[in-house]
Amino acid sequence: MRFSTPAIVCALRSHGEHGAVVRLMTPEHGLQAAYVRGARGRRMRPVLIAGNFVQASLSARTDTQLPQAAVELVHSRGPLLAEPLPAAAIEWVTVLTATALPEGQPYPRLYEVLDGLLAAVEAAPSAGGWGAAVVRYELLLLAELGFGLDLDRCAVTGAASDLVAVSPKSGRAVSAAEAEPYAGKLLPLPGFVRDGGGEASWGEILDGLTLTGHFLERDLLTDRSRSILEARGRLVERLRRAAGLA
Repeated sequence: MRFSTPAIVCALRSHGEHGAVVRLMTPEHGLQAAYVRGARGRRMRPVLIAGNFVQASLSARTDTQLPQAAVELVHSRGPLLAEPLPAAAIEWVTVLTATALPEGQPYPRLYEVLDGLLAAVEAAPSAGGWGAAVVRYELLLLAELGFGLDLDRCAVTGAASDLVAVSPKSGRAVSAAEAEPYAGKLLPLPGFVRDGGGEASWGEILDGLTLTGHFLERDLLTDRSRSILEARGRLVERLRRAAGLA
């Protein structure tokens, strides 16, 4: 096995005295784990930062062997780690990708959206410009892994209008009239999620994270993988502070 690919660095785990196993999200080969020699050395440490865009050459003698990788930096997002909110966003979306996805299965849409999300975090002057993109990425990841939500029509009436909430059990949308008797028991459905785009207020971003967080915890991040939810908690708390709600 031998190929070269653009990639997004998602996670790094020390291996041996100087090396590390890096997890890379690639456009055609999905999530790939590979050993990088000297990964903890002075030259490679700035390259293998989560969120960085790199060019990687992977090779292995057999399909069952952990590949070795030579990695070159294309674009660094290291400076963003000095900013609390962007740093929390990058930490969360990369560790989620590295933890939730099976290795070696292509998810080109996820790669494209993750790349766009990281670019938005880098370019936007505030989290109001990229917070909704985090929610959309989580929704896409749930859908790609078979846990997509049904938000097109009301679960009770079948109506496609006035959808305001989501059932925490079925993951299906509920209209305002049907949701009223169950106030406090349903999950919020913010407008930018319902409409598939558009601008989002701070409150809507936080409502969106409440929605996706429920299904991530219930369906995807179980057992040992639940530990990464601490990173998500840091992001949500910093977003609440930025919104003046903490």
